[in-house]
Amino acid sequence: MIVLVVQWLANMGEEEKVKSIFQNLATASRKEPGCLMYLVNQHIDNPRRFILYEHYTDMPALQAHRDSPHFQTYGMQELPEIAKRIEGELYRIVE
Repeated sequence: MIVLVVQWLANMGEEEKVKSIFQNLATASRKEPGCLMYLVNQHIDNPRRFILYEHYTDMPALQAHRDSPHFQTYGMQELPEIAKRIEGELYRIVE
């Protein structure tokens, strides 16, 4: 299983738009066959900060997510206009 943790910082005043885009992205991503979990988290004290926590069955499933029309629209076109991707890291679950 592949875990992806991504941090985003919304531009000042764009928090609600970023949250809405993430909600749309999460809804579509959760329907992907290889997506096991897709959680969007907003920082309690700094609402500009978001962390996405995603689980995929394997690397091909993650690549399919990255290639999906909804990711290309929301993650590659819309979000970068109103937020900055701070960091993204891949992990494996330790069992």
